[in-house]
Amino acid sequence: MTRERPIGVALLGCGTVGSEVVRLLLSQADELTARVGAPVVLRGIAIRRPKRHHDVPGELLTTDAASLIAREDVDVVVEVVGGIEPVRTLLLDALRAGKSVVTANKALLAENTAELAEAADASGADLYFEAAVAGAIPIVRPMRESLAGDRITRVVGILNGTTNFILSAMDSTGAGYAETLEEAGRLGYAEADPTADVDGFDAAAKAAILASLAFHTRVTAADVYREGIRDITASDIAAAKTLGCTVKLLALCERVVAEDGTERVSARVHPAMVPRNHPLASVDGAYNAVVVEGEAAGRLMFYGQGAGGAPTASAVLGDLVAVSRNLVHGGRGPRESAYADLGIAPMGETPTRYHVSMEVADRAGVLAAVAGEFAKRGVSISVVRQVGRDDGASLVVVTHTARDSALADTVAALRDSEFVNAVTSVLRVEGGTP
Repeated sequence: MTRERPIGVALLGCGTVGSEVVRLLLSQADELTARVGAPVVLRGIAIRRPKRHHDVPGELLTTDAASLIAREDVDVVVEVVGGIEPVRTLLLDALRAGKSVVTANKALLAENTAELAEAADASGADLYFEAAVAGAIPIVRPMRESLAGDRITRVVGILNGTTNFILSAMDSTGAGYAETLEEAGRLGYAEADPTADVDGFDAAAKAAILASLAFHTRVTAADVYREGIRDITASDIAAAKTLGCTVKLLALCERVVAEDGTERVSARVHPAMVPRNHPLASVDGAYNAVVVEGEAAGRLMFYGQGAGGAPTASAVLGDLVAVSRNLVHGGRGPRESAYADLGIAPMGETPTRYHVSMEVADRAGVLAAVAGEFAKRGVSISVVRQVGRDDGASLVVVTHTARDSALADTVAALRDSEFVNAVTSVLRVEGGTP
C-alpha cells in the first residue's frame, strides 16, 4: 500500500545525532520508501548557525524553525536539539497542528511528557521517543507495546555511558575518580562539563521516563532521588571487589508498598555495589543495559550502545518509520498511559541495603556497640568484617534490606558515637547477596 503524497519531515538540530539522521535519510531513501509505503522526504533542517554545516545540502538549512514546522508539506517533526525552550513550544505547536513528533529529548520528556501527550491526543498526532533513553537499545517500544499486557514490577538500568566508563575503568585499573574522569575526557567519553553525567542528572531524566512507562504513572525528574559518582573512591572499588562486587551507577524504578498498604513508585539514581554474577555487573565501558522484571515475563535484559550519533540516529529512524507507517495506513501509535496514578515513595521509605566502612577503636565491646546501633533501628546485619591495625581497626558492615531512612539514621548515629573514629564510606548494595 502506498500513497501519492510523500511523508514530509522537518528536522530540528543537526549536531552529532542530527547529521547522522540526515545521512541515513538520504542514503537509505529507497529502502525507507519500501518499508513505509511512501517516500520519506526531508523538507528542511532548522539550525542556529548555517555556516557550520557544510556536510548537508545547503538548500535544506534554515534558522526559522517555527516557519519550517508550519509548512503544509511537513507531516513529521524530528527533534534532536535538546533542552527545554524553545523546543517545548515548537513541539507543542507541531502537535497541536496535527503533525507527529519524534524526539530524543530526555530532559524535555522528563518534565513535560504530560503536556506533550495531551497535545498529541487532542490533535490525533503521534509522539514517539525511543531515542530519549539508552540510545540504540529498544526499550521504550517494548515497554509501551510488547509488555503492555504484563505487570512490570521493577526496572534497573545502567543508563549513562560516561559514568559507566569511569566506574569500569576504576574497577579495572585501581585508579581514582579524578584521574579516570580526566582520561574519559581525553578519550571523548566525558564532556568538558561532565556535571549532567557524573552528578546523575542524565540518568535521572531517563529513569523518570522509564518509571512513567513501567508503572502507568506520571513521574518527573524531580521525583527521582539522585546521587552521582563524584565521591566514589578507589577504596570503595577495592571494598566492592573484596565482597565479589563491582560499583555501578544504577537507575532503579520499582513498585514499593507503604506502611499503610498502598502501592507507590520508587525511582532513584545512585551508585551501588552489584554482585559480579548479576547481569549488569558485566556491562562495561560506555555501554548501557536495562533489566525489566515483569510478573509474567520474568527478567528481561536489553543491552547495547546507549549513546553516540549513529546508534541514537538508528532509534530516531525507527520511530520515524513507525510514525510514517501510521500516516500511510491511517493508524495511530500508543498513547500515554497514566491511569494508575500511583504516589511517589520518598527515598526514606525505599527498601535497600547498605555497605558501611568505619574506622573504629580496636578494643573490646566496639563490635557489640556498632551492632547495637543497627539493632536499635531494626536493621539486620548480613556481613561483618574487622581488620585490626596498630592505631585501631577497620570495620565493614553489610546489612540486610531495610528502609533507607532507618539505614541513614544508623549511619548518622555511628558518626556521632564515641567508639567510631570515622565513617569512611557508605554505599548501597543491589542485586542480591554479595
